[in-house]
Amino acid sequence: MKDRWLPVGVLAGVLFAVNVAARLVARFAFDGDNEAQDRISLVMFVAIGLILATMAFIWGRRYPAGRWIADIGAAVLTAMVLTIFVGPFISGDAPFEGGAGDFFSQIWLYCGFSIGGALVGFLILTTLGWDYRSQSLKRFAETKLAKPRRPVRR
Repeated sequence: MKDRWLPVGVLAGVLFAVNVAARLVARFAFDGDNEAQDRISLVMFVAIGLILATMAFIWGRRYPAGRWIADIGAAVLTAMVLTIFVGPFISGDAPFEGGAGDFFSQIWLYCGFSIGGALVGFLILTTLGWDYRSQSLKRFAETKLAKPRRPVRR
């Protein structure tokens, strides 16, 4: 059980750490500059997407799609909850200080970049033919071709 959930927890921690780093840079280096803070947020979401693309690529080679999708989904959900409810305290705000629009836009952006990043990683993996299913089918075909053909008697 530990072997499965430890990487998920580490991934959630890394995603939250990216958010913490972005919030600290925005707070101390660009306090009051809304345009720079928006750019930092965009860079944070792109970094999250790239991390998830990498993890989808790595885990997609090792595990069936159902497993790695559930693992990445659990990590993203955990990191998103931490980002939304704990993250604002790091930058000196409250979770609902910006209003419902900011709150829900952060959820949609996080979900969009997460799904997009994981999808890009998996599509690259599938295009190369290195995903778990393609490799299983390749092994199956090789074992079928390795057996001699039995002649049919009439």
